[in-house]
Amino acid sequence: MEPSISDETAVPDAPVPDRFFALMTGVFFGGGLLASVEALLVPRLKLSLDLGYAEALLVQLVYYLGYLLFALPATILAARFGAVRATAAGLAMMAAGCLLVALAQISARFAALLVALLLLSSGVTILQIACNGIVATLGDNARAVTRFTLLQGFNALGTVAGPLAAAWFLLGGGPPLAPFLGFAIGFAALALAFLANGKIVPQRQAWQPPTRARLAILCRQPRMLRGTAAIFAYVGAEVTIGTLAVNYLMLPDTLALDPLAAGRLISLYWTGAMIGRFAGAAVLRRVSAPTLLGWAAAGALLLVAVAMIARGALGSVALLAVGTCNSIMFPTIYTLTMADRDEDVPAASMLLCMAVVGGAAIPMVTGLIADHVTLATALAVPAACYGAILLFARGVRT
Repeated sequence: MEPSISDETAVPDAPVPDRFFALMTGVFFGGGLLASVEALLVPRLKLSLDLGYAEALLVQLVYYLGYLLFALPATILAARFGAVRATAAGLAMMAAGCLLVALAQISARFAALLVALLLLSSGVTILQIACNGIVATLGDNARAVTRFTLLQGFNALGTVAGPLAAAWFLLGGGPPLAPFLGFAIGFAALALAFLANGKIVPQRQAWQPPTRARLAILCRQPRMLRGTAAIFAYVGAEVTIGTLAVNYLMLPDTLALDPLAAGRLISLYWTGAMIGRFAGAAVLRRVSAPTLLGWAAAGALLLVAVAMIARGALGSVALLAVGTCNSIMFPTIYTLTMADRDEDVPAASMLLCMAVVGGAAIPMVTGLIADHVTLATALAVPAACYGAILLFARGVRT
């Protein structure tokens, strides 16, 4: 019999295993570190290679394109070999990708860096499929949003630490390969930890590979379509602002900071997301998820508009404050969209993971506009994304 996630045996309907949740905090924290440090490659390459916004943003295009390319293989891997073993494989691929990124920094070859980022993205995609689907459904389903938001808080903690720890290496003259060598070691250690705890997922989380028929049905469901579009918009907007805020803070009519200072200050953007996620986990106990999501989307739309118009210190503060509004969006949209039937979880996770390709498309469109007009004007693109999320929140029925 072919192995599947059901081989990872445990007592049906058991609560979330403490060891599994602890390992998940390591995955989410490490993923946050990686995302924020990888984003610093864009201003680094723009400065060191004298690239335009669109050219430098090829880094994000390749990194997030992997979610679209590898979502189906990752889903099959998770269904065939189990979520824990798939997670270990994804972490191992991320470790190899980080090692290749470090080597590409030495060779200073842009093409080699893009290939390394694609490998890294494949591992991240496996983690998105294997981890997010389980975390969103494991244990007490009624508290899935709160649990997922709490783990996203650890992810945000990593995004705060990333720029503070790595800005000097990538923007201040330090050895640029060092952060990625550290990632390679850390992800390899996590992979071994998951392999050593390969039987801690309850059997009721058994997955079967998604069939064409069920996938077609999901693709026709209005909730799935709207949620997938909302994830596309959210990831695109967050990545765009998290990546280009460094360049925004360096503009003469904003704060005119040097690259290192701007790179470190971007941690405030991620700090807002971290605080918001931990606070959101508590607020969601009293406020419905669609309501809170609507407030967050409206706030983000207003703040981006201020950054487009006001400039100076006010515009800079407004743009960095968008991180607080971003805080609860991903876990809330994800869990509001997730399929009700356990057998549909792999397919739904795959579709939502594919929607993360918004992190490739939206920054590139913004960069192309910024190259032809101004960066502040180009922020209209992520502003439109927050408008789409607001419409999704208003359309959800609880």
